[in-house]
Amino acid sequence: MSENTTPALTADDKLTLQTAAHGVIGLMAAADPGPISSTRSGMAGGKALSTAIGTIGRILADKPKGMKLGGRSTADLADQTFTALTDSITLLKIKAPGEVDNFRETITIVMDAASRAHHGEAGPTEAAMMRRITAALDAA
Repeated sequence: MSENTTPALTADDKLTLQTAAHGVIGLMAAADPGPISSTRSGMAGGKALSTAIGTIGRILADKPKGMKLGGRSTADLADQTFTALTDSITLLKIKAPGEVDNFRETITIVMDAASRAHHGEAGPTEAAMMRRITAALDAA
């Protein structure tokens, strides 16, 4: 398969991957409350997301069409994101097994960048969120 070829991932599959990645950024921003620190976390996570490579990088670089992330609370966002993370790993294992590690690494880079944006290292709430995100990745 050439480098520019995307495996047989459907539009829904791609939306699941995008939802997971963008949801992680939102959760990391929520884990560092306060308007300035959460903005810094979100910006750092988004910047890190733009460094993704390979098939995952191409999918995440596309503008998500139809993404409905959010809700009334961090818990609502977490429910959506954790489901999308687990579903992403499952679908990649089936349809693009060579991209599983790339996706995991991308999510890890996003978490690390977001957690270090304000304090230089993850605080307790950020570290807890990172553990929860990693557990969702590992649940597949």
